[in-house]
Amino acid sequence: MLFLFQLAVFGLIGVSFLLVIGVPVVLASPSNSGTLKQTVVSGLGVWLLLVFLVGILNSFVV
Repeated sequence: MLFLFQLAVFGLIGVSFLLVIGVPVVLASPSNSGTLKQTVVSGLGVWLLLVFLVGILNSFVV
């Protein structure tokens, strides 16, 4: 269970880092590409899922 928790935390850190870099780049780009914004929305969904997963796994680890 500890390994899954650590994996989820590292995934959350990785996705957060990618979103911190990617969201401003996509929003500042002059091309209003719908596919780029859809990728950002998908990334936000993955981030939200990982936040809940880390919270649930934290209750089992601690």
